[in-house]
Amino acid sequence: MNTSATVRTGRMGARRMAKGSATESAARAGLTARGVIYLLVGVLALQIAFGDGEQQADRGGALAEISEKPLGAVLLWALGVGLVGMALWRLSEVVFGSLGPDGRKATKRLLSAVRCVFYSFVAYSVLSFAAGSGGGGSSDKQSKDVTARALQAPAGQWLVGAAAVGIVVAGVWIAGRAILRKYHDKLKLGEMSPRTRRLVDVTGVGGGAARGVVFAAAGGYAVRAAVDYEPDKAKGLDDTIRSLAGTPLGPWLLVCVAAGLVLFGLFSFAMARWRRV
Repeated sequence: MNTSATVRTGRMGARRMAKGSATESAARAGLTARGVIYLLVGVLALQIAFGDGEQQADRGGALAEISEKPLGAVLLWALGVGLVGMALWRLSEVVFGSLGPDGRKATKRLLSAVRCVFYSFVAYSVLSFAAGSGGGGSSDKQSKDVTARALQAPAGQWLVGAAAVGIVVAGVWIAGRAILRKYHDKLKLGEMSPRTRRLVDVTGVGGGAARGVVFAAAGGYAVRAAVDYEPDKAKGLDDTIRSLAGTPLGPWLLVCVAAGLVLFGLFSFAMARWRRV
């Protein structure tokens, strides 16, 4: 057999293995874990909106909530393992390309790499919390600490500002894609009944829009921190969510976004069931 043909055959075989049942299981476990976290964050945010906000409305608050339940430790480890699966799935997309005709483009691989790094960090924080080392700390403190260190670096204001603008753009992009239902390209729509598809669209559009609003708002606070050279003006997820109640729309904006985060959790469950991997 021709050497180049052998290499191509080997690559195709490796690609099929990467996209096989193990990677699919990892992806679905990761999407389910993401759904649990967003669902709990949304519930905690709703509690804040209705005046019962003792717990942080962020990943740390969600993990603390889980830890207090029966079999909470087991659930925390399961979430951590699921998020490791999510990171490995994104890593496979970096190496072998993602779904779709343009899945092997450099831009797609770069986006998968960013997601891989992000979910690796999230998985590490969840597993650290499960192990008792406090990996689920306040997102607000983490945001302020990271911003303060970045501002002290050479050209720190520009770096923080550029990253913050990137977060704002990412939020608008997330919300826009959700409203345009771009996720349809990744779903097995033929396996859904018309009623199920409508329900998935409610969770996908509402949930994605709310998630985008939170990202954009957090990025906006980071921009302000960079411009004013004041790291304390950066906000994590909890502070960002709470600040929504101070807008001209009052607590109703917070209620809508919190409900949207619950919807995004449900949408993640739908993705775990019907996403093409």
